[in-house]
Amino acid sequence: MKISMASVVTAVVLSLVVLGIIGGFTLEGTTLSRIARVNPLGLLLAAMTVAVRVLCGTWRLHFVSKGRLKWAGALRAQLAWDFFSNVTPSTIGGGPITPAYIVRDSHIRLGEATSIMLFAMLMDQIWFALAIVVVLVSGFWLEIIPAALGRLGNVTFTVYFLAFMFWVCLFGYATLVRPRILERFMDMVFRLRWLNRIHRRVLDMMAHLREHAHVLRTQRPGFYVKGFVLTVLVWLSRYLLVVVLLWSVFPNVDVLLAFFRTVAMMLGALVLPTPGGTGGIEGLYALMVGPLIPDALLAVTLFSWRLLGYYVFVAAGVYLTVRQADRALRGKKSETSAIQSELRQLRS
Repeated sequence: MKISMASVVTAVVLSLVVLGIIGGFTLEGTTLSRIARVNPLGLLLAAMTVAVRVLCGTWRLHFVSKGRLKWAGALRAQLAWDFFSNVTPSTIGGGPITPAYIVRDSHIRLGEATSIMLFAMLMDQIWFALAIVVVLVSGFWLEIIPAALGRLGNVTFTVYFLAFMFWVCLFGYATLVRPRILERFMDMVFRLRWLNRIHRRVLDMMAHLREHAHVLRTQRPGFYVKGFVLTVLVWLSRYLLVVVLLWSVFPNVDVLLAFFRTVAMMLGALVLPTPGGTGGIEGLYALMVGPLIPDALLAVTLFSWRLLGYYVFVAAGVYLTVRQADRALRGKKSETSAIQSELRQLRS
């Protein structure tokens, strides 16, 4: 799958449009006076959650590659993964695309890069399954699904969570035990008429993953434990960014409920068809998090969250993409110059 600048611009514009609509309905004259009392410590902690997210993601890729990905290369790979995830449909994600970037950036074989990303994706899936269980159980004590969504909304989210957990279990079992099951399942799903156009691409990706899944089955339990701990830290930092931003402008926010609603919101965004869930995730924020804070702060906190958790990573990804393209161009120029030099020597 190729990432064009048009898709990047479309994703960002869609996010800004929905954010603008929400702001138009919720911003009030008192907003600026509220912002004047922002807790500086809260903003510092918010920035720290972003740093922890990047650091733990980098550490995970460095660890999984057993040092083959140097720290700088692992950092670029993590930022590229976040970028691809933000500009491709959430149902596809950036994981299947990132190995190609790693190959060009760190000069690692495609099979090795694929194995690294497959492990990271598997750890994410296991975390999602655990998070779904926690959300469903916590729902007996906390109003995680807002009452405004009614019984239908509650049932819809519950059914979705259960279906998604089934998919996660299938993905994990197929990856570690029976890789061909996942390939057959994806073949069946993507034969549907409205998905058939990417049927061949998905099958090629599944076949490629199956070839390298055996690498995961040879690892020791400690390898999985450390990888999963780093994965948990990555996702906790994502959730805490929202909670800390809310607390920094509205100290009376119910922190525990805000945390669980953020988890549910991000789980729900995983199936949005837009690039990075843009447009839809802003709407989910208004539905899930909005009721916990004054309306005047909704657009402000939403923009702050998307700035630190989305726009920053899109900008970093654009920089890395341009940097890689520039390196490739300079490599071709030097190769051309070398050939011309050899030709001149032969002629002389």
